Amino acid sequence: MARGEHSPACARRWREQAESRQWTPWQTAQAIHGCCGVSLLKAHRLARGWSARQSVQELEELCERQNLGEARASIDLLNAWENNRARPRPQTIDLLARLYRANSVRLGLAGDYCDDDDGARVVVVSGAEGRTPYQTEDRADDDMERRALFHHALLGSRFVMTGRLLAEVERTRQDLDRTLAVATVSEEQLDRLDEQVLRYRREYITSAPLPMLYRMMLELSDVRTLSAARQPAMAQRRLLNATVMLALLSADALMKLGDTRQAHAWYGTARTASDDMGDVRLRALVRAQQAMLPYYYGDLAETVRLAREARMLAGSAPSSPAALGAAAEARALAHMGEHKAARVALAEAERIFARMPPEGHDHLAFRFSERRLQFYRIGTLIELGEEVDWTPGPSGPYAIDPVLILLDQAAHLVRDGKVEDACNLAEKALLQVPPEHRTSIVLNRARSLLSEVPAVRRRATAVRRLTDLLADAAPAS
Repeated sequence: MARGEHSPACARRWREQAESRQWTPWQTAQAIHGCCGVSLLKAHRLARGWSARQSVQELEELCERQNLGEARASIDLLNAWENNRARPRPQTIDLLARLYRANSVRLGLAGDYCDDDDGARVVVVSGAEGRTPYQTEDRADDDMERRALFHHALLGSRFVMTGRLLAEVERTRQDLDRTLAVATVSEEQLDRLDEQVLRYRREYITSAPLPMLYRMMLELSDVRTLSAARQPAMAQRRLLNATVMLALLSADALMKLGDTRQAHAWYGTARTASDDMGDVRLRALVRAQQAMLPYYYGDLAETVRLAREARMLAGSAPSSPAALGAAAEARALAHMGEHKAARVALAEAERIFARMPPEGHDHLAFRFSERRLQFYRIGTLIELGEEVDWTPGPSGPYAIDPVLILLDQAAHLVRDGKVEDACNLAEKALLQVPPEHRTSIVLNRARSLLSEVPAVRRRATAVRRLTDLLADAAPAS
């Protein structure tokens, strides 16, 4: 089972519904494809309830029965075709079409470029596992097409940011906002969702933001479907909690990618869900996380406002939102030149963290760990103009943090007139970050540093090297 696919039990439930509703195999395959995250080719096999071995045997028997020659298929080859790691030959595509009584378009092995919309075709749109699906003839608004778009982006050899994909990110958020205004789900589904959200929080720290964004869009599509009918209060709270966490991760990814408009909108969605849930600590977390968007994109006063709002909501109990709010406030105040207030806020962040329960060894997004405290402490001290005895250690889970600290140090070197040292340090910072993490949030800070270099110093060797590096660099896409 490939990453992101539902378990075989989900396809079995679709076959049971298909039998009771007398769907065609094609309708069943579409439902499985739309819900379970599998390719159309694999969905045809699952719609028949065949294992990979059975499918190969059926293909061999078909070839023998109809004198079609040797099948030239195996379990390994079939798995490769189904997971888009290889493409069958044209003769094999024809045999697969005969086997599944379909055509190459319906197998997902060719594009459909017809002008007509084939109005007679009815597409089965997936609900979540255990939910009753529905049918529609309006395929443009079909969740299945949107899921297929993100799956296709994830299967590519390099991740790309296109207008179409970003429009679908936007549409996912808008759909989610609408369903939050209205809202039957099993305990097993909720447990699985909680596990998925925890896994995303763990993987997000080390993963590149763009593929993570696409994966979260797929997950949010499932959450929105589950939330489309009002649930019992406890189930609704768990769905809202998942919505908040996934929306926050999406907003943070978009912030790193430099799309501030959509990042703001996704933070708004997270606020809507957290306010609906009524958990003050979660509401505080949303504000504390959101505070970093204006910090990196130019409105330090808004960062201070959001950080203070987070601290007020978090109350006196030690928690990640309270510590993060104080640390974010300290960093912004230091950058604004309010050094005394910054030191007070930093001391408060350290005091809150000292009272927090031990964090364990599990690194999770939105958990204020000792590593995060160190990041904010060093960033604040640099802005305060203090000498910081710090060098990046071995590559850790927070791939982007050491780079941002180095760029902060380089910016202060420029202001002190040490232009070549600053550019050498900035170049070192950019080269040490993996290309997939070299997103707008990193490149923009490096370009901002370069813009502060006096015109008379721009022909220096280190300045030219950094200029060339930035000219060749592009956000990971």
